[in-house]
Amino acid sequence: MTGSNTNKKKSFLSGIPSWASALFIFLIELILIMALPDTLGESATGEALIWTTVGVVNAICCFFIVKQNPKSIWYVLLIINALFIIMAVVMAVVGEDINLRDLLFLCGIVVLSIIASIIGARIGRKSVVSENNKIK
Repeated sequence: MTGSNTNKKKSFLSGIPSWASALFIFLIELILIMALPDTLGESATGEALIWTTVGVVNAICCFFIVKQNPKSIWYVLLIINALFIIMAVVMAVVGEDINLRDLLFLCGIVVLSIIASIIGARIGRKSVVSENNKIK
């Protein structure tokens, strides 16, 4: 019966394009990176907590955005991680004030978001295939 699919409740992400969600998360992360040092201080523990928080938020958001639209994996990763990629490249190129710990955190955030996006894309593809089989 095709009428049963029309009553199915859709996610709030379904109406928002993936690029817009990724840009919104990018801005949220930028605010977090700027606001959290004032709250947590400039200590090594505070910095580690900031990077960890931003990395977890980044990975979770990548997972859900890519799960909703598996074809958007590449540009979602680029938009959300643009700040971290630029920071890592600048730190590597300039090299005069390089902090290996921060560079590892930046690369770790990008790698974690790639893994989360791949998992989200696989789960998203499976749900799309199963929904297409139900419609037929």
